[in-house]
Amino acid sequence: MRRIFIAGGSGACTRQTSMAPMAGWGQVLHLYTQGVEVVNAARAGASSRSFYERGRLAWILENIAPGDLLLISFGHNDMRAEDGRFTAPFSDFQYYMRKYTDGARARGAHPVLVPGVERRVFDAHENMRRSLGVYPQAIRELSRTISVPLIDLHDFTSGWWEQLGAEESKKVFLYLRPGENPNYPEGVEDNSHLRPHGALECARFVARGMYAQGLLLPEYFRNLEAPAPEQEVTWLPDDVFEHLTKSRVSEVAE
Repeated sequence: MRRIFIAGGSGACTRQTSMAPMAGWGQVLHLYTQGVEVVNAARAGASSRSFYERGRLAWILENIAPGDLLLISFGHNDMRAEDGRFTAPFSDFQYYMRKYTDGARARGAHPVLVPGVERRVFDAHENMRRSLGVYPQAIRELSRTISVPLIDLHDFTSGWWEQLGAEESKKVFLYLRPGENPNYPEGVEDNSHLRPHGALECARFVARGMYAQGLLLPEYFRNLEAPAPEQEVTWLPDDVFEHLTKSRVSEVAE
């Protein structure tokens, strides 16, 4: 069976039951595909450097096969100076991103660059800010330089948040009142992580991008004209999540 591997950070990763309704777009991508397996190896907090150094790319490259796709989505955590995650946009960030693209190609697989979801950041005048700096531009430049397909999720979400505005965009992100959800008894105001509606629309955009660019045959896609129902979103049981987190790191500890 053809497979779609995902390497990335928290915007794409699959969440466990104890973190619902937080959801990543990779968690729901399977709702827009058929006859293909989605292998979501994205991890919360990962940068292009830390994902590589912790053995996660090695695990993907050990398991990927000719004809598979590798969706690569980093940038949110590459700007963080702590814990050795930082990469400079037009130097070591692109250097690490090429490890993913070159590794996939060396195994007959097809890399796809996916600039990540923009954060919800508005100023006092309700103008939206681009919080990811030039990392998306660095990905676009790399796409042109090495001729790797690009699905610009950053551009899509930036326009979507701007269209929704400061208040309406809260409905897409993890905004919960105290007592609204037992997983967040004190409530939460999270401008980085999505609820199911946001994750579903982002996954649909990625699937439509794959379809439009002919990265998979048309029969591998479904539900592209409208978002899948939110009741179809599922979360991993915490024990299963813990097992998968450990098993997809190629013997490298967290």
